[in-house]
Amino acid sequence: MPGNTATPKPDAFDYDLFVIGGGSGGVRAGRVAAETGAKVALAEEYRMGGTCVIRGCVPKKLMVFASAYGPAVEEARAYGWDYEGGRFNWDRFRPKLAAELDRLEGIYRGNLARAGVTEYNARATLKDPHTVALSTGEELTAKHILLAMGGTPYVPQFDGCDLAITSNDIFSLDRFPERILIVGGGYIACEFATIFRGLGAHVAQWYRGAQILRGFDDEVRGHLAEIIRGHGVDLHVGAEVERMERRDGQIWVKGTDGREDLFDQVLYATGRHPKTASMGLEEAGVKLGRWGEVVVDDYGQTSVPSVYAVGDVTNRIQLTPVAIREGMAFVETVFNGTPTKPDHALVASAVFTQPEYGCTGAVQAGGVESHRQGARLPYRRRWRRRDDPARRCGDQDGRHQGRFRPHRGGASDHGGRNRAAENPDPKPLTARTVHASAGGRGADRRCGRVEKSPGQGHIWPDVPTETREES
Repeated sequence: MPGNTATPKPDAFDYDLFVIGGGSGGVRAGRVAAETGAKVALAEEYRMGGTCVIRGCVPKKLMVFASAYGPAVEEARAYGWDYEGGRFNWDRFRPKLAAELDRLEGIYRGNLARAGVTEYNARATLKDPHTVALSTGEELTAKHILLAMGGTPYVPQFDGCDLAITSNDIFSLDRFPERILIVGGGYIACEFATIFRGLGAHVAQWYRGAQILRGFDDEVRGHLAEIIRGHGVDLHVGAEVERMERRDGQIWVKGTDGREDLFDQVLYATGRHPKTASMGLEEAGVKLGRWGEVVVDDYGQTSVPSVYAVGDVTNRIQLTPVAIREGMAFVETVFNGTPTKPDHALVASAVFTQPEYGCTGAVQAGGVESHRQGARLPYRRRWRRRDDPARRCGDQDGRHQGRFRPHRGGASDHGGRNRAAENPDPKPLTARTVHASAGGRGADRRCGRVEKSPGQGHIWPDVPTETREES
């Protein structure tokens, strides 16, 4: 548990708290700390809102919505609707997407300003346990420093790797890629594969592993792979990129299996690393882990007592609601005098493929059930394909195949819980928070639950939203 440390008198500091990073975790911690009466400053070198709002969850979900309309038109024909053919217009969509991100960033900045947080639009690095250095040349001191820089996409080194783009770039492309290769098998790769296929692009997906979505339930992984291929994605497992070259305005790609093809863009979604490089952390005494993550205790405190860290920079669970919860626990611990450990058990996760997949609890992976989420009741569900006649004809039983039923016996009956649902409509799952409780543990604590992601429930700019919860 964090203890008091020998520090100079409070009036010797410029701030009580200095937050490095303007993502969801940092903004929430800074704003709520300021509401306790603390003098707080926050520095962000790019845009306020972080990965989720600017280059992640929110723009991705808006693209998920857009990508669903093309297949929906095709499905509507089965119900008697006549539609003329159409194409997705990237030039029409992009300005609307940009306007929505501007709106959300404005909400984040407004919430900070109303709480009295001082904002610095600059890069901040750690000079010593109580001093940050800004790219403007200023140096500022604080009793406590919170590291909330987030993560950054990882692209392996190989011949032509500089031609690849990442999720940081995908939302600002000048031209819509008619042919795109997506490298990776995690949820980001699978989501963008179905997004771009739904928008009308030719999509290939290469993954070096034996099956996509490593770490999720094995049965679900196989089922989603089948559906992704059924949507028209050219999915190949056991495949890696050997090298890439620019040829006649396109990117020539050669795989390790000898496969060759031409694409307009190659998107790498091969993981994210904590954004700790050149931050001065180790020089100031902050211990880093194998992948560059900030090592923290149960309360988010680093090896330097005055420095704490929350969110993706700690490489625990890389989800926006988790970063927000960790930020709230930090404020409770440091500014409200109530030592609070963020509870990382039973954190629900969702994959925004089409269909979407959400889960919480233990999963069956590689023939071994994982109890990393700590739940106790086994569940199994029946899957129904998108083209099943019961669904296409509107049969109510077919439209409610996402309900759970207890599973008695069988290979997965080991005292764990596996809740999974295929959702034929992308909006309902997005607009609701998946909730689970482990015997009431932490259910009533403000900092003991995962709150909704900023993008959940928001559809488009003209839909009213609760601005307070977006930061």
